[in-house]
Amino acid sequence: MAGRTRPAAGDEDVARWRAEHGAAVRDTVTDSGLPVRPLYGPDDLPPDHAAGLGVPGAPPYTRGVYPTMYSGRRWSIRPLAGFGTAEDTNRRMRLLLAEGATAVNTVFDYPTNRGYDSDDAWGRADAGLGGVAVDTVADMRALYDGVPLDRVSVSLVLSHPVAAGAVLAMHLAAAEQAGYDPAALSGTLQNDFMMETVVLTAPDTLVPHFSFRLAMDVVEYCARHLPRWHPVSFTGYNYREAGADAVLEVALVVANAVATIEEMRARGLAVDEVAGSLSAFFTAAGDFFEEAAKFRSARRVYHRELTGRFSPADPRSTRLRFHVQTAGSSLTAQQPLNNVARAALQGLSAVLGGAQSLHLCAYDEALCIPSEDAALTALRTQQILLAETGAARTIDPLAGSYFVESLTDEFDRRIGATLATIDALGGIVAAVQQGWVHTEILDRAYRDVGDIDSGKRVVVGVNTADGGSPQSVGTFTVPETLPRQRARLDRWRRTRDAAAVSRALRRLDACAASDANTVPALLDAARAGATLGECSQVFRDRHGGWQQPLG
Repeated sequence: MAGRTRPAAGDEDVARWRAEHGAAVRDTVTDSGLPVRPLYGPDDLPPDHAAGLGVPGAPPYTRGVYPTMYSGRRWSIRPLAGFGTAEDTNRRMRLLLAEGATAVNTVFDYPTNRGYDSDDAWGRADAGLGGVAVDTVADMRALYDGVPLDRVSVSLVLSHPVAAGAVLAMHLAAAEQAGYDPAALSGTLQNDFMMETVVLTAPDTLVPHFSFRLAMDVVEYCARHLPRWHPVSFTGYNYREAGADAVLEVALVVANAVATIEEMRARGLAVDEVAGSLSAFFTAAGDFFEEAAKFRSARRVYHRELTGRFSPADPRSTRLRFHVQTAGSSLTAQQPLNNVARAALQGLSAVLGGAQSLHLCAYDEALCIPSEDAALTALRTQQILLAETGAARTIDPLAGSYFVESLTDEFDRRIGATLATIDALGGIVAAVQQGWVHTEILDRAYRDVGDIDSGKRVVVGVNTADGGSPQSVGTFTVPETLPRQRARLDRWRRTRDAAAVSRALRRLDACAASDANTVPALLDAARAGATLGECSQVFRDRHGGWQQPLG
């Protein structure tokens, strides 16, 4: 094999280039404002840089959380499914599994996410939109009919704690009715209190401390009873979609994890009993190298913060495992077929950054719920990334890039500084209560919109002079949902044991008024036949009506 004809460029070569050509090019910044030089070299990395890398599967996990990464465990191909009724979504879900998906993410409609029944005045206009409508245990049975829950991991993409615990309870009760042992089920519940108090508020938003308490009830219950379940997935993706930049996205995830472990320790659980079940949910946006560096840095920061704060005995407790979804906010309605390329490149950044599971947005999501063709194209794109690009042949293939390593280090510094600010505010719950998180996200969202409107950030097909004409694609129409759900709810309420439901809801209210864990009461309510809206209303009656303070 032929060797190199000359040494790799070193400090002197880069210095000479900068002296000769540096004035002709200018420094730029990433989408999140991190500085980018036109050329990087060895002098852009600290002398002890290798100490921050390590090897895959070992602290500080910069290069991956598992020793062999994709050569030993491929990333999970986990597409989203959710629209209309449970039967509508079940058909789509089973199609995706038959076509090669290895797990499923179930997305719920707007009323379900916010804890309202489909026929509630606050929810009925949105029944079946944005996800699947689930009101009762019977809906949950229909949703996963024919899906082998003891072999297929399911993610319940539902974050608002006002409803998350109730939906998990319905899932467990439905699984029991189908003959499954709940302890054998594997999956993830998003269950992030900031989705309720920062990102997607409802008319009767819970106060942050109570929303956080409900999320922690689920974490505690799962730690004690559901060993294969991830009870929380810190939703960095949604922070980012709301306007956060990449630095704030990671900092909020880490701060949320810190608060979770602190609360679990206060409830008598050691860090090693909890940390292994925690997970995160990140976006993969359009700035390719920034995103790959972000994922690498996130693992390093997570390891450092959890090690320094909690001193776990098990090094696996400081591994950050995460799911990635390509950026829905980057999709354009003007030329939707361009979104195929966007999703593919964003997905590649997640793979090169070491994600554990991945969902690629469909090209028509800026227009509608994905059509079957669009959903299958997104699935095939993942299969191409895995089978045809060679991206999974070696671990952390971007390691050693002067540019990527410099970005990774810069992320490390900026995330650390943001965490220090959150600590000074009293932690993440206090930061939400004071309105700091919401203000930070809004400020960044305002900047991003301005950059696109002004043309500072180019979006092909939207704000470029040579963007061309709009493309037309067929759109998917969600089957009419409200009449079907209303009829089911009417029948459900007539045939259930109303006295048993009332007793279960009173017990749930007593738990909400005390320090008792609410999940056992939610399970009893689900088994008795209480609806999602009835359970959630108990919490709203106790602690609803919070409004975000704006700075």
